[in-house]
Amino acid sequence: MNRREFLRTGAGATAVAAAASASTAGTASAQAAEVAVGPGGNLVFEPAEVYVAPGETVSWSWDSDNHNIQVLNQPDGAEWEGTEGEKTVTYNTGHTYEYTFETTGTYEYQCFPHAPSMAGQVIVNESGEAPSSGGQKEADPKHMGVPIQAHFVGIATILAIFVSLMFTFFLLKYGESPHASGGD
Repeated sequence: MNRREFLRTGAGATAVAAAASASTAGTASAQAAEVAVGPGGNLVFEPAEVYVAPGETVSWSWDSDNHNIQVLNQPDGAEWEGTEGEKTVTYNTGHTYEYTFETTGTYEYQCFPHAPSMAGQVIVNESGEAPSSGGQKEADPKHMGVPIQAHFVGIATILAIFVSLMFTFFLLKYGESPHASGGD
């Protein structure tokens, strides 16, 4: 093999690898979240709250028997029906269900036989991520429902510790009173 053939073969292999990685990335982004239905026999959706971007797909996988997905609330214009069929139809271990969410908003659902304890939400927003709480300021204790008198308790405690330390210092430095009884 000469140098030109080697370069052509290398370029072709690189193009094939790039195309394969692009197609894999496309399927990974479409599958945004997976929800376990009744994991370990527990009556829960795990996770109970999922964030996705418009056009992304959520997949539910049944880990135990007799569950379904009944839509409780969804944004205006959305047409999600949950697991197709009537609310009394249930599915068993190994069943999977997928839905691609297009309309932004909050979709609330439950398992009809196990409501209201077995419920979940799909929240569709532009970022597809949970909002961060990084920009919050420290709360004022008055607004947290803590009465201002609680601060006086802390100040009194610190003052008591300081007085105890000062008393101990003077007792150790100057000793007992000459009028105290006992000793030698």
